[in-house]
Amino acid sequence: MLAVQGSKRRLTIGFRGKEQVVPARLLDCIHPLPVDVDPSSRLGVFPWSFNENELELSSLARREWGELWVLMLESPETLDLAEFSELVCGSDAAVNRAACWLALHGDQDFFRWKQGLVQVRSRSEIRSRRAARRAQVRSEQHEKQWLNLLKTRQPVVFKSLIPQHQQWITSLQKRVNEGSDTIQLDVQLLKSLKTIRIEPNAKELRLLLIQLGQWDEHRPAAMSGTAWSNGFSDQLLREARELVHKSDQAMPGDDTRVDLTAQSCFTIDDVETRDIDDAIGLERRPDGSERLWIHIADPGRLISAGSPLDLEARRRGSSLYLSRGNLPMFPSELSTGPFSIRTGRRNAAWSTWIDLDEQGAISDFGILRSWVTPRYRLSYEDADELIDFAPPEDADLAELHRLLERRRCWRCGQGALLMDLPEGRIRCREDELSVQITEPGASRMMVAEAMILAGTVAARFGIDHDLALPYRSQLPADLPPDAELEELPEGAVRFAAIKRCLSRGLMGTQPAAHFSLGLDAYAQATSPIRRYGDLAVQRQIAAVIDGDSPLSEESMQTLINSFDSAVREGLAISREDQRHWQQVWFERHRSQQWSVDFLRWLRPQDRLGLVRLEDLAMDLAADCPLGSLPGDSLVMRVDQVDSRNDQLGLIAATD
Repeated sequence: MLAVQGSKRRLTIGFRGKEQVVPARLLDCIHPLPVDVDPSSRLGVFPWSFNENELELSSLARREWGELWVLMLESPETLDLAEFSELVCGSDAAVNRAACWLALHGDQDFFRWKQGLVQVRSRSEIRSRRAARRAQVRSEQHEKQWLNLLKTRQPVVFKSLIPQHQQWITSLQKRVNEGSDTIQLDVQLLKSLKTIRIEPNAKELRLLLIQLGQWDEHRPAAMSGTAWSNGFSDQLLREARELVHKSDQAMPGDDTRVDLTAQSCFTIDDVETRDIDDAIGLERRPDGSERLWIHIADPGRLISAGSPLDLEARRRGSSLYLSRGNLPMFPSELSTGPFSIRTGRRNAAWSTWIDLDEQGAISDFGILRSWVTPRYRLSYEDADELIDFAPPEDADLAELHRLLERRRCWRCGQGALLMDLPEGRIRCREDELSVQITEPGASRMMVAEAMILAGTVAARFGIDHDLALPYRSQLPADLPPDAELEELPEGAVRFAAIKRCLSRGLMGTQPAAHFSLGLDAYAQATSPIRRYGDLAVQRQIAAVIDGDSPLSEESMQTLINSFDSAVREGLAISREDQRHWQQVWFERHRSQQWSVDFLRWLRPQDRLGLVRLEDLAMDLAADCPLGSLPGDSLVMRVDQVDSRNDQLGLIAATD
C-alpha cells in the first residue's frame, strides 16, 4: 500500500512475508507519475496495478541472480533501476522495477543499490556478507537457546554449552563469588537477564546458578566476597611446602627450648581432628606436689609476622568450621604437619606450668619454649574411659581430671556460670546427613578447663608485664533471682533464662573481668593454629621472654581490628551453614513430629518462641501456642521448608 505522511510519500510493499518501505524519492524510479496524478494508497490500482503474486512472478530465482552476477562481473558499468529491470526482466514496467528494487534490498548478495544505481559486488564482499549472515543466524539461535535456558532453569552440563554461554556462566559465578555488583557483566548478558526479569545482584544470580546446576547450593552465601571465597593461592601453597621442608632445621629460639620430651603428656581431641594444637601433662614433684602442664603448638616458630602466610591467616582470622568439613586458617600441610603436636614426635611448643593450691587458685605459674612428645593421642571417648577406670599403671589422666575439677569448683566460687548441655550439629559427609551430638563428658570438661586455665595464666602474664593483649571480657549481668531460677526445670529451660541476660563478649587491649567465666582477666591463647588472636598472644609473650619490644597498645588495637572483623565474618558463615543444613535435614524429615520443651519467648507478638529438641540437642525457633510457659511440653512439626531460599517454618503445639 501507499502511505502519505505530510508532504513525504512512502511506499510499503509486502513481499514474501516481509515488508519493504520505499523512500519517497524512489517512488518515481519505480513508476514515474504525471505531475497532476496522485498515487493510490494501495496496490492493485493505478499506478500500482500489480499485486504480490505478480511481484513473485517477476522476481528472479537465486540461481538466475548468480548467472546474472557472472554476466555482469567483468563489466565496470553501473545501471539505474530501469536499465537493471530491462536486463533482468526484459521490461521496465512498474511491477518489474518494484520486484528488482525489493530483490536489491532483500537477502541477495550479488548486487548493491547505491545512490540510485545498481553495482556488482566482488567475490570477497559476497563471501563476507554470507559469513556475516550465517553468523547472525547462529547468534539468533544462540540467543534463543540462552533465553530458553534461563526461562526453564533446569540443570545444564557446562561443557555442553557454547563458549560464549560458558563465559557468561563463569562471569555470573564470579559476581556471586565476589559478592559484589561491581563485577562487570557483558551487555548482551545483562539484556537477557532483564528480558526474563532477573536482577543482576548476587542473591538472585546465586539462586539462578543453583537452578542451572552451576553453583553449590550448600555453599553459604555469606562466604561470597570473603577470604574464604577461594582457597590458598599457589604462591602461598609453595611457601607452605618450603616451611614444611625447613621445619626439621634449627630455627631462632630453638636453643632456649626446655626439653620436656621425657614428660608424660596426652593430646585429647575429636577422632576426625588432624590439627592438634594442645596437650596436657602431669608432673609429680619430689616434694609430693603435682604440677599441671599445658603445651600449646608454636606456629610462630616457622611463620614470621608480616609474611604472606601470616597476612593470609590474619585475613581469615580463624579456621572455619562447616558441616561438610573445616577450612583451616593455615594450609593443611602446615596445620596438620609441623604446626601440630603429633604423637610420638618431638614437637616445638609453648608450655605453661601451673601450681594450684588446695582451693584451686593459682599459686604459681610459668611460660617457656619447649620440646614435647605426647605419649598418646586420645579421643574424648578413650579419655573418658581412662578417667573412669583410672588404671594404676596409667593414673595421670584421672589425676589431671581431679586437679582440673578442683579448679572448676574454684571458678564456680568466683561466680562462673556452668551451663553444660549436649550440643548437636548437622554434619554432611558424602551427601549423607547425620546429627553429631557433643556430650559434656568428663574429658571434654577437663580439656575445656585446662584451656581456660592457660588463658588465665596468659592474662596474668600480660598484667605482670604490662602487655597489650587481645583480652576477652564480659560485663556483669543482672540474673533472675535464685528463687525464680529454682522454679524452672534444671537444664536447658533454666539455662535459657540465664543466657537471655548475658551480654556479648568483648575484646580489648586492657584486662577486664569476664563475668560468665568468673575471672578477673582472660586471654585466649591455646589455639594459635586455628585462631589468629591466640597467635598474637604468643608473639607478645615471646617478645617479653626474648627481651624484644612487644607491640604497643595502639599497635595491638590496630592488629585486633584487622582480624576481629574476619572472625565475626567467619562466625556468621558458620551460623548460616548450620542453619542451611538444618533446613536440608528438616526437608528430608518433613513428615516427622518431635517432642520439644518450650524455653522462652523470642517475639510473643508473632507467637515466635524458642524450643529445645533433645533428639537433636538443638534450640530452635518455632511458632508456639499463646500462653506457653518455660518447661511446657509441646509437639513440633515442619510447616514449610525451602533450603534454597533459606526458609524454615516450624510449628509447636500442645499434644
